[in-house]
Amino acid sequence: MRLLFLGDMVGKTGRTAVWERLPGLVGDLKLDFVIVNGENAAGGFGITEDIFLETINAGADVVTTGNHVWDQKEAVVFCERHDQFLRPANYPAGTPGRGSNLFFARNGARVLVANIMGRVFMHPELDDPFKAAETILDACPLGEQADAIVFDFHAEATSEKQCFGHFVDGRASLVVGTHTHVPTADHQILNGGTAYISDAGMCGDYDSSLGMDKEEPLNRFISKMPKGRFEAASGPATLCGVGVEISDRTGLAEKIAPLRLGPRLDETIPEFWS
Repeated sequence: MRLLFLGDMVGKTGRTAVWERLPGLVGDLKLDFVIVNGENAAGGFGITEDIFLETINAGADVVTTGNHVWDQKEAVVFCERHDQFLRPANYPAGTPGRGSNLFFARNGARVLVANIMGRVFMHPELDDPFKAAETILDACPLGEQADAIVFDFHAEATSEKQCFGHFVDGRASLVVGTHTHVPTADHQILNGGTAYISDAGMCGDYDSSLGMDKEEPLNRFISKMPKGRFEAASGPATLCGVGVEISDRTGLAEKIAPLRLGPRLDETIPEFWS
């Protein structure tokens, strides 16, 4: 199975780039399943229902989120209407929406996708992500109820991300880190067969500060005084993500490689898909 994960869409330039490029990628790369993190898609803060639906229409099978999931208040309502929209699973019981779900890939495989948020340097501090993952895996084990399992681990600290990867190693197909918006170079297959990367990067303007116009963040670092609001950068976007080949027999990863398309970073498409 061929699976593509695209990192956090940031603002109009990021979401537009995904909508324009993803349909072609699905066809050209013969993708069976696509996951996109959309928590920064609406001006850098949250996501609207229209943006969510446009992302699904472009070819995404699931849209995950993170700590900005509720920044657009309408998300509290529309999250209940769409099974393909995920918020972090370790929110307290009774929180609207869902944190994991089972989907069918284009090749017929059953894919469990779970959105988990870390706790180190994160706000709000949610329930234990490791216990949340254990509960999800107990309910839908790899090789039994699921043919593939993917965790979007939305967290700040790379140590927490790496430990989470080791925690589910051999029980998940992919652990992909999101939130920091900077693509890391540590894509690998762990000892137990789980593909891992600390951060997939973002889909946004890299001539920026994490996808935001750089002037106000720079001002705050220098002066410690806000002059205005953070605004999403509006230059050409680079798509960043990761591609994974998953065994149809074991549900574990066979290959992993970064995907980068755009003007600011060296372009790369997983060679095993060419």
